[in-house]
Amino acid sequence: MRLAKAILLRLLFGAFSLLFISFVTFVAGEFSPGDPATILGGEKASLATIQQIRHNLMLDRPRPERYWRYITHALHGDFGQSYFSTHEPVRDILARTIPITIKMATEAILLASVIGILFGVIAAVYQRRAADKTVLVFSTLGVTTPNFVLAPILVYIFCTKLDKLPITWQIPLVAPEYYYFILPVVILAARPAALITRLTRASMIDTLDQEFIRTAVAKGVPRGRLLYRHALRNAILPVITTIGTSFGFLLTGSFVLERFFLMPGLGSTVIEAIQQIDMPVVQAGVLVTGAMFIFLNLIVDIMLPILDPRIRESQV
Repeated sequence: MRLAKAILLRLLFGAFSLLFISFVTFVAGEFSPGDPATILGGEKASLATIQQIRHNLMLDRPRPERYWRYITHALHGDFGQSYFSTHEPVRDILARTIPITIKMATEAILLASVIGILFGVIAAVYQRRAADKTVLVFSTLGVTTPNFVLAPILVYIFCTKLDKLPITWQIPLVAPEYYYFILPVVILAARPAALITRLTRASMIDTLDQEFIRTAVAKGVPRGRLLYRHALRNAILPVITTIGTSFGFLLTGSFVLERFFLMPGLGSTVIEAIQQIDMPVVQAGVLVTGAMFIFLNLIVDIMLPILDPRIRESQV
């Protein structure tokens, strides 16, 4: 089957992509400024102490050997130990931080999908009317307003003026956990919601002009059934692709927001690791994020033939 062959090719492409990502992060770590052994030993550490630290971290081994060791261990889920955090295993750091990042990105893409599809349909149905123009204005603002501008505005309104939401993550939490996710999720969802809205609108307008829609109208198909069972079902395919791609970008787009709100997620941890030159954490964070992005794109590629018989027939 062509479908199975296409999936296999995607898997091979994903594997090579992960290998390339791991190589780039390894090379970046090798040529990054500063020496982890010197940082860990301190400015007053003797040369013998620094050499011993380098030996313990295997930094005195040839680079190809260290890269091969990193790849083979990563395949078994072993990313080494952090240079800091009392030498905590990187696997434990990932297990603690990834759920927060995935939760925030998942809630953001669900919110963006619901808002984007709903308002996109409304704008298409009421094309060139007040509802359509209003949706286009807000979607344009959503696309053009960056997160680092929207975040301070919403924090000032809901955290400072109204005092309804916490500004940053607090340990221990002094409010229900979902309170700390509301603002980051809304901010993170703003741009993909605007993109999905505009794409849904364009796709719905194109579908509503098709011959089979006019035939359904002539047969007296109820308006609700016409829109959601006929038009939206055919218009949703490019939207699904955008949702899958946007979800992958949200996993990395959340990094800045996690740092802004001091959330203990993967993004905030990776940024802190970059500042500390904690390369095992940086390499693992980038590799895991890349793996999740590739996996999401694979899921989208599998879903499209299932939802659209035309694609499935072309691949069988």
